[in-house]
Amino acid sequence: MAAPTGGMAGLNSLGAAEALSVAEALSLPAEAYGNDPNVEMVWAMKAYQHAEVYFNLISSVEPRLLKLTKTDDVIYTAFRDEFPDLRIDVLDPEDLKSPAAKEKWRPFCMKFEHEVEDFNYGTLLRLDSSKEYYEENTIFATRIQFYAIEISRNREGYNDVIFHHRRKEANQ
Repeated sequence: MAAPTGGMAGLNSLGAAEALSVAEALSLPAEAYGNDPNVEMVWAMKAYQHAEVYFNLISSVEPRLLKLTKTDDVIYTAFRDEFPDLRIDVLDPEDLKSPAAKEKWRPFCMKFEHEVEDFNYGTLLRLDSSKEYYEENTIFATRIQFYAIEISRNREGYNDVIFHHRRKEANQ
């Protein structure tokens, strides 16, 4: 994954006091902020860090062996029951963002409100599972959508290409 640019590099420079301040600020209710661009930047940095950690995981560990949550089996079964024909190797943004898709995703996501911590947090999701995170290959999704799609990609072998590519690079 490419190095963060612009404001993304700032998160890595936070000291313990600053990180504690950010964590405390993020624990306040959303109404306390309005549309504060600083809060939006912190959330974007947090989403980027999550994406970076996840990509490093699927690059280092055989994806079929990964367990992302304690409820992976439940998430996978519910996802494939609700979206049996959804193409996950290369996602169509309309399958997540169109009004019809949002109506279908909403009840699915709400099933996990009390099962998955931060189920509705904003998360970055790769559109093409064979490629890294970069602007044109990334969409904003909820955490439970990320889990549903990435657990499925791991189990169905779509993320294997990332793992094998990194492994091949390491052996050269």
